Amino acid sequence: MINVVLYKNGASVRLTDERWSHIVEEHNELAGLRYDVLETVAEPERILAGWSGEQLAVR
Repeated sequence: MINVVLYKNGASVRLTDERWSHIVEEHNELAGLRYDVLETVAEPERILAGWSGEQLAVR
């Protein structure tokens, strides 16, 4: 399954099963929250700058 959402800047963000598995391996507290994560990317309350120039969607 691949889920796609639009980020605030209009970029398309894909979340594949492989990538989700990798995320949950490192952050098991997110297990079962895939759609919440996608919703946060699509409609964040805040967007923060990451250490490497990435944008972090936060709720």
